[in-house]
Amino acid sequence: MKPAASFWLGLAGAALMLALSAGVLQARDTRFPEPPLAERLLYLQSGAVADRTMLQFDAIAADVYWIRTIQHYGRDRRSSRPDRFSLLEPLLELTTTLDPHFTIAYRFGAIFLALEPPNGAGRVDRAVRLLEKGLRQDPGRWQYAHDIGFVHYWFERDFVEAARSFELAAAMQGAPEWLLPLSAVTRIEGGDRTGARLLLQSLVEAPEPYIRNAAERGLRQLQALDAIDELQALVAEYRNRTGDSPSAWGDLFPGQAGQVPLDPTGEPYVYDASAHAVTLSPRSALNPLPAMPGTR
Repeated sequence: MKPAASFWLGLAGAALMLALSAGVLQARDTRFPEPPLAERLLYLQSGAVADRTMLQFDAIAADVYWIRTIQHYGRDRRSSRPDRFSLLEPLLELTTTLDPHFTIAYRFGAIFLALEPPNGAGRVDRAVRLLEKGLRQDPGRWQYAHDIGFVHYWFERDFVEAARSFELAAAMQGAPEWLLPLSAVTRIEGGDRTGARLLLQSLVEAPEPYIRNAAERGLRQLQALDAIDELQALVAEYRNRTGDSPSAWGDLFPGQAGQVPLDPTGEPYVYDASAHAVTLSPRSALNPLPAMPGTR
């Protein structure tokens, strides 16, 4: 499976699970409504205290607190009260302290925390902190590092931190091969073309054909991005020099009639005189280029 496909498949799966969970809770609360609570109480706030209190029943207690977490999330997702999701982080802290290897609580709990209101708490920092806690408990579980990268990527658009987390995940034993190409694409989106190029070049000799193909395509996309920057600079220089915009490629390459710059696949670049913009041809196999700042 291609890196991007795996990435978005994971997102779609998480979203589906959230929707199903919320739907079940809503149906239950509709048919069997509970009386309104005068206040929201969580008698045990400390995971360490809960761990000592539960003696040898930690795993069972963790399951109970995880169910409470889902119930809290489902109810507060439909609530308008100002303290919605106030117990979400304490419940997740209790759950993961009672069972430090409760993978679902870390991974789905982080999504609950990171989702923007009204669908979640909108606390990306706490989502990352929860996943980092899981990573400390299971340092070899690449999924936690991947999820940290996903949270940075999706909720913060912090491509640099996302790429670092993807690379950390890729270095762990048993991690899938698509994580490194995913990191390279993320670096491109963040404007780090040099880092992305070095990473892609290291993958060109990979034994898996689809990894090699993805790396080679990524390198050609970087070439195209560099060329578009250079052509765009020529357009800007022409406008500064003449006070007018070039109407066609011939204005930029005088004496070279018919010359049209080509991308690495052999397709001509497209110049839109009205927008003063250089882009790939719609027929180019390098489409779509990663969206990114215009830096190298």
